Amino acid sequence: MNKLPLSLALGSLLVWGCGPGTQEKTASDEQIEEIIVTEEEWISLFDGSSLTGWTGYGKDQPGEAWEAADGVLYFNSEKKKSGTTGGDLVTRDSYGDFHFQIEWKISENGNSGIMFHVQDTGNYGAPYHTGPEYQLLDNDGHRDGQIVTHRTGDLYDLIESSEEAAKPVGEWNLTEIKVEDGQLQFFLNGVKTVETTLWDDAWKAMVADSKFAQWEDFATFKEGKIALQDHNDDVWFRNIRIKRL
Repeated sequence: MNKLPLSLALGSLLVWGCGPGTQEKTASDEQIEEIIVTEEEWISLFDGSSLTGWTGYGKDQPGEAWEAADGVLYFNSEKKKSGTTGGDLVTRDSYGDFHFQIEWKISENGNSGIMFHVQDTGNYGAPYHTGPEYQLLDNDGHRDGQIVTHRTGDLYDLIESSEEAAKPVGEWNLTEIKVEDGQLQFFLNGVKTVETTLWDDAWKAMVADSKFAQWEDFATFKEGKIALQDHNDDVWFRNIRIKRL
């Protein structure tokens, strides 16, 4: 995601084409406009310096253990241990079919996750009661790494990653989640780790055979919020964006 900003590249092209004799649009102009529209479909979910657009699950405001500065969203576990409020962080908006991108790094022995289609209506006790989870983990340091469906890039407790693609602890990873027409895909650093069909009979049977069977509405919703998990461990996020599909 750390590419030359498209706006700079397009700016150069547009300035070059602004002189006399350019009143009529060329094929190149039309291609540029198409690229601009495509880029504008992405919605930034983090401005780099505040928690605007986010709130705490079941709360009016984010927990104070969540910090934002210098382009990074950080869960400070030491703050929470000292008595500051934490809790899972959720988007204020809901999303149905979407393509979500986020960069993250986990602390040593750390555990966190990203949940989607989460219902924050006051009827459920936690995001994982309704929202499936993309697992984030120190695979080598955390005990959950010994469980094949609890490792980074897994659909937590449901589907094991097809390939190990996580970078070492302390390095930035790129995660992508895509939901479209009932199809779910997980990517980690450009590698597709999970692909499955949501809500069909095979999906329902898989959920019924998992720890989530105790929550009747788990993974039944086709729209909901994105949640970043407070699992009592330090975790960092940046470059968070989403595209509605």
